[in-house]
Amino acid sequence: MKRRTFLCGLTLGVLAAPRAAVAQTPVKPWRIGVLRIDSPASEVGAESVSDLRDGLREHGYQDGTQVRLEVRWAEGKPQRLRELAEELVRLPVDVIVTGGPHATQAAAEVTRTIPIVMGRMDDVDTHGIVTNLARPGGNVTGLSFQTGDLSGKWLELLKEAVPKLGRSAVLWDAGGTGRQVQTIREAARSLAVELTVLEVRGVGDFVGAFAAARATKAEAMVMLASPLLTGQTSHLARLATGSRLPAIYYHQRFAAAGGLLAYGPGTRDFGWRRAAVFVDKILKGARPGDLPVEQPTKFELVINSKTAKALGLTIPQTLLLRADQVIE
Repeated sequence: MKRRTFLCGLTLGVLAAPRAAVAQTPVKPWRIGVLRIDSPASEVGAESVSDLRDGLREHGYQDGTQVRLEVRWAEGKPQRLRELAEELVRLPVDVIVTGGPHATQAAAEVTRTIPIVMGRMDDVDTHGIVTNLARPGGNVTGLSFQTGDLSGKWLELLKEAVPKLGRSAVLWDAGGTGRQVQTIREAARSLAVELTVLEVRGVGDFVGAFAAARATKAEAMVMLASPLLTGQTSHLARLATGSRLPAIYYHQRFAAAGGLLAYGPGTRDFGWRRAAVFVDKILKGARPGDLPVEQPTKFELVINSKTAKALGLTIPQTLLLRADQVIE
């Protein structure tokens, strides 16, 4: 009996040893690539990456142990994005999370196997990256909103805030979608507003664009959606108020920084924290092509009444009542 007990104990000990060794072996963290056109100094950029970390943490992924973020910033230079995307592919990373059409396009051009999650972008179908939002196929999915459907609304809201508006400038990132320009031109005809479209391709073009707006005697400005502009909301708000131009942009941070109006998807429900849901599903085995591209269902209107007073504007009560937030 003693010998039998000894042999059984020895056998169980031998069998248990490999399991113990496996349990003690550290698990290699997932590598999540992040590709953005802006810089870490950008408030929006830093906030987005922080939101992604928070979202991953909510799904049980601790930064540095279960996941490791490899963040690459193009510093406002779209031409750097492809090189940075190739760098992420060489590491390699398990998933790439992108911000905006420039970064998403760059990532999609360099890999068709690594899953790509759009942290938040516009008009993915118009850019040709995904053709079917319900079943995207391929390796790209995530969050996208149709700015082409919003640009006319921006002009309508600006006209409501400035009832006598007859001439408006339009700030357009020429590397973005042209659908926004087409839609706002159609809206301008129905609203009897003359438009001057000012193209920019980098942050260095902003000051010149505002000088051109003043030269054309623009009475207001619509800023079309672009990650290039989103990363510079505070700078753009200062340029707008300094030029005494009532302006509207889609990101709520623009109005918070001193711009007159902001109207767009709420960042809490439609942003990089939500992108973590896609990353989690993919790490658990889901194919990105089977995950429908999500679109926003709620849009928020923010009015900066302090800026309105500084510009000598009286915002109509009907518009104030519709606002989700009024900044005093």
